[in-house]
Formats: sequence, C-alpha cells, structure tokens
Amino acid sequence: MGSKNSGPLFLVLTLGFALCSAGVGTRGEPQVDQEYSKKEYRIPMRDGVELFTAVYSPSNNSAGLPIMLLRTPYGIHPYGEDRFPTRLGPSQRFIGEGFIFVYQDVRGRYMSEGQFVNMNPHDPDKSDRTDVDESTDTFDTIDWLVENIENHNGRVGMWGISYPAFYAAVGMIDAHPALRAVSPQAPIADWFFDDFHHHGAFFLPHAFDFLAIFGPPRPGPTKDKNPRFEYGTRDGYQFYRDMSPLSTVNERYLKGEVAFWDDLVAHPNYDDFWKQRNILPHLRNVAPAVMTVGGWFDAEDLYGPLQTYRSIETQNPEIFNILVMGPWSHGAWAREDGAKLGDIEFGSDTAQFFREDIELPFFRHFLKDEDTGSLPEAYVFETGENQWRSFPFWPPQERLERILYLGENGTLSFGQTHSVAEAWDEYVSDPNKPVPFSESRSTKMTKEYMVADQRFAARRPDVLVYQTDVLGDDLTLAGPLTAELWVSTSGTDSDFAVKLIDVFPRNRSDPQGTSISEQMIGYQMMVRSEVIRGRFRNSYERPEPFVPDRPTKIVLALQDVLHTFEAGHRVMIQIQSTWFPLVDRNPQRYLDNMFEAEGDDYARATQRVYRSTTHQSQIRLGVLE
Repeated sequence: MGSKNSGPLFLVLTLGFALCSAGVGTRGEPQVDQEYSKKEYRIPMRDGVELFTAVYSPSNNSAGLPIMLLRTPYGIHPYGEDRFPTRLGPSQRFIGEGFIFVYQDVRGRYMSEGQFVNMNPHDPDKSDRTDVDESTDTFDTIDWLVENIENHNGRVGMWGISYPAFYAAVGMIDAHPALRAVSPQAPIADWFFDDFHHHGAFFLPHAFDFLAIFGPPRPGPTKDKNPRFEYGTRDGYQFYRDMSPLSTVNERYLKGEVAFWDDLVAHPNYDDFWKQRNILPHLRNVAPAVMTVGGWFDAEDLYGPLQTYRSIETQNPEIFNILVMGPWSHGAWAREDGAKLGDIEFGSDTAQFFREDIELPFFRHFLKDEDTGSLPEAYVFETGENQWRSFPFWPPQERLERILYLGENGTLSFGQTHSVAEAWDEYVSDPNKPVPFSESRSTKMTKEYMVADQRFAARRPDVLVYQTDVLGDDLTLAGPLTAELWVSTSGTDSDFAVKLIDVFPRNRSDPQGTSISEQMIGYQMMVRSEVIRGRFRNSYERPEPFVPDRPTKIVLALQDVLHTFEAGHRVMIQIQSTWFPLVDRNPQRYLDNMFEAEGDDYARATQRVYRSTTHQSQIRLGVLE
C-alpha cells in the first residue's frame, strides 16, 4: 500500500465485532423524512447535458458536513421533493452521523438527459473541453455540488454496488480535488469477464434476466421502472433448453427492444467492443483513498473487486487502498446480516460488522478526520474457520505454493502420480442432456449456488470426481487458485468447469468432536468454481477449435479464496463440460459464432482428463501454515 498506514486494527475490530454480535450499541431505525430535507436539481455537464440529482441535507442545518455521492443507472426513487426513501447512504448507520447525501441518475437514465451507453467507455485522451465520459460527469457533478450546496466541508465520498460501483471506480480517475474517499463494491470491471462471460463461457440466465429488465430503451426522461420479464414457468432448465439459437432471443422474447443483446451476439470474442468496456487499464491517476469490497460468494461480480483492487494497487502504489472480502452474495453486505448463505452458516452477523466497524469508520476518517484506528491492507473473512483476518498484503506473502494432483481411482493428493504410461479419466458430455448447475430449476442465477451441496452433480456419470483422504489437520487455502488441465475431446469445442469443494464428515462429529447437523453430514460445499470455453484456451481474441482426441493444455484461473478445510473434512475437485442453464450449451462442434448454434449443431462428445507424468492435470493453490 505504499506510504499509507497499514497497521492492523485487529483488536479494535475484534472488540467491535463481539459487541455487535451481542447486540450492544444498536439503535432504532432513524426516519429519513424527519431528519433530512430534500432538494432536486438538474446539474449541467460541460457539454450542456443536465443530470437529475437529489440532495438530502440534515434538517438541523449543521455546517461542515461531508457529501456522500451515489451515481446510478437504476433510478433515484422516490422522485419529488416531498417524497423520501426509507434509507440513505451505504447503510442506515450513516443516518444521523453528519453527512449530506447526493443521488444522481447517470447520463441517459431515468430523469437525466443524454444518451445512455452500457459500461460507457473511458476516454483517456480527451482532445476537446466538451469531450465527456463518466469520469468527467463525476468531476462536473462534484464541482457543481461544492459550489452550490450549503454546509459542506469541501470533501466528497463515493460508493456504489455492482453497476453503481463502476461509476464510483471510474469517478476516481483524474478525480476532482474534493473527492477524498471512494468505495467501489462488487464493481463491474470488464463485462467480458464480469457477469456475462466467464473465460468466454456465457452466463445465460443472468444476462437474459438482467437485460430483459434493464435493456429496453428509454424514449425520454421518465420516473417509471421497466417491468420484469414474465417467464410463464418456474422450470428454468426447460425454459433455457428451448432457447436456441440465442441469436433470435431478442426477436422472440425481448420484442427487439434490447440492443445490447444484439451486441452480445455480434461480439462473441474479446474484441474492441469488449476491450473498450474494460475499466482496469484506466485505473491510474487515482488520488482518493479507496476501499474495494466484494463477496466470496458473489455470483455476479467476484472478478471485479479482486481485479479492481489489484489494478489500483499496481498503478497507484502510494495511495490508501484496501480490500475487504466477506462471505457474502451479491450486495448482501448492505442489506442482510451476513450470518448465512443457503445452508452454510458463518457464525456471526458478518455484514453488520462490516457496516459498523469497517465501512463507516473508513468514510468518517477520510471525510471528517475522525480517529477511527487504522485498517489493514486486506480485511478478509476466512470461511470454514468463520473468522475475520487481516493481512498487510493480498494475497498473503506467507502463503506457500502447493499442487494438488489428480490421480487414479478419483484420488487427489499433494503427491505427484508416477504413471509413465498415458492415463486418463473420461466421460461423455451431451449438450442435449446437460448437467444442471443447481437442484433448483429456477429461471434465475440463484445466489446460493456458490455454496450449494454438490452431491447431486457428483452422482452423474458426466462429472469427474477427485478427492483427498480425510484430512488429519486443518488446511487453509489463501489467494489465487489455478487449474492446469490436460484434456481432449472427440469434438472440436468444449467447455470445462472446475469446482473446488469442501466435503463435510460423514459422521455426526468430526475428529475434534464438533457436532454437525444431520443435514450437513457428507455435505459437499462448493467453495470456488469457474468455467472456460475451450476455444479461448490460448486467446480470448482469437478462438480456435480443438483437434479431436489430441491432449491439450488448459489453464483456468478460479479466482481467489480464503477457506479452511477443517480436520476430518476432504478436498474435492469436480470437472464437467456442461453447467446448465448457468452457462449456455456449447454445441461441442466449433462454430464461428456460438450464438448461432441450432439443434443439429449440438453433439455428444467424449471428454478426457489426463493424469500421467507427461500430461499431469493439477490444481495450483496457496497454503497458509
């Protein structure tokens, strides 16, 4: 973190965590309409476009208050100076703490003028003073606020979750001097890897459901929200099974109104269309303090926060830049208690702790000069062990690189196989009978799938399963995970999904005597998972077919993790080629544009995963001892 103070706040935060968990220091919900007054403005940008903005100021007219700014494409409801929301700021904890809150419809959305562009590309070389992007819109907004809003102290903070986090991140590039603290939370960083594509594999239900609501055009400034899509069924598996070719989805289901769906179809590879929507290379010249937040089980944006933090750290080494990762689904840190996700419990109200003892102190310190202690470089939740941990670097420098090798008879071990002869495991992948991603048949990408029990998948013949012996000691994995697989296919294209799984004991008590519920006996908790569309194994820009039955190496980054496999548990790896409908069906026959695939294009293929000395499949990981 360069010159910033990286001393851990471990004792202070641990004490705060204990008090918070015990319910000490809580208070009743404040009433926004009783504590704040509201004004609405149309703030002019440098090109003349006006952005609709709502300002909430404390009714007591206190002076010397910092401004908290949220810029969003989702609307700043409720509209009208006599109408108030039920909450303000990143959390209810901010109300009554002495902040002015500002909400703004971004260019081209709801009540703001201009044309909306999805993930509006950043222009680093503005040649004219009227050239605009989201960075200039943020600058102009802050400049107007500090000139026209009363009772502020000249300091501004920004935050946002998901799409609004993109606006927070881009807003700190070449920032206005008044912008002092920014917290992008689950930020979209690169839409080819966030949300819609994972290593080129298309996340179908998430893209469809989001764009069906968000994608239709706005004929003019409006306060109205778009209606939700009516599926007409709860069977998402069958709904998406019938959805082919994907190139006709806009016409058949979206009434031809979603231009961005046609963009998806027209740009199946990582071309300039997508590269222009990658904000990571532009995260330089950042001056404000930054706190990037993410969830270990965020089904939408896990790539974004990890890569945003790394990009800021690499390109701005002298600024205050920290990473917070909790055991959360998408945005759960702002609206839930964070005590559990699906069947998995985390032992405490982790989200409440974040809001009280990490998020609020960060903004109070940088916007109000309050002495709230010092935060570590990385403040991350260790799942499995269910505890918060602080590190001076992320990933931890003390992690030791280890390798898990895939062995015969479904074994998985830290000892390399000694098979000289070619050896492999194989399965038949049928895109017409794909492996479901969940036991639920929801039409949505369910948030619980990130930790869901995988026994249903392990029982299928088209899923390979490898697992270690019962662990005699705790095993803590930290930092990036990478699967290096040697594979072949009888087809010319295939997906490969890899899942890291914590297998719970098959007895009511583990070797340390900790009782587990009957429901959790033998539970296969997914800890991390990722998928790659095989055509992109060498290049996301220039896909290429497989040579049938030829062993080929695939390197698949599974993102970071901090998880302890407790003694008595096992480590499991599952490998499969369909993951439906989470990922659209790969026809397993190479096509220039897979969105054009039709019924006859989908073919069964025999997949092999190799585990010999010459072609050794393995998982690279970091271990904390």
